[in-house]
Amino acid sequence: MQDDNEYITVLRSLYEKSLILHDTGSFNKILYFYFIDSLAHIEYTASIYSYNYGSPKIIMGTEYLRWRIDEEKKGDRVRFPGFINWLRQNMPEKFARLPSLWQMIYDTEDPASYRSFRIVLDPDSKKPLPADFFHAVIDEFFEPEFLKSLYEDASLSVLFREYLNKA
Repeated sequence: MQDDNEYITVLRSLYEKSLILHDTGSFNKILYFYFIDSLAHIEYTASIYSYNYGSPKIIMGTEYLRWRIDEEKKGDRVRFPGFINWLRQNMPEKFARLPSLWQMIYDTEDPASYRSFRIVLDPDSKKPLPADFFHAVIDEFFEPEFLKSLYEDASLSVLFREYLNKA
């Protein structure tokens, strides 16, 4: 790892964020799962740009991400990607306020995806994602209004339950 690696500052930025003012136990469980999952993919992708593959950091991240593949298939978690697309089609203003990573990864019309646990925006590109991208998506996930929307009785959670009841 080089001390001047720009992705180290990305990781520091992520690690300096805090949920101390939030009661995450009161978040909608599925939205919270995907919130943490997105942070894990951000951390993993930035980490592979910062550390070698044999690093314990990368190995631990890989193990978590392998575990979560089975976890996302449990219960209503599997319906989250459909919910994001439902918002895009039926409530574009709400969709536009979601963190851009959720918009890109779960929108069926966007080529972005998680590939080998990495965030890949353009499957044809071999270039690493710019550090500025990571700073922007991290900040979006920690926007106060977004975090408030994750609570069980808040807007995004209410819409998710509405989606589940309609489908």
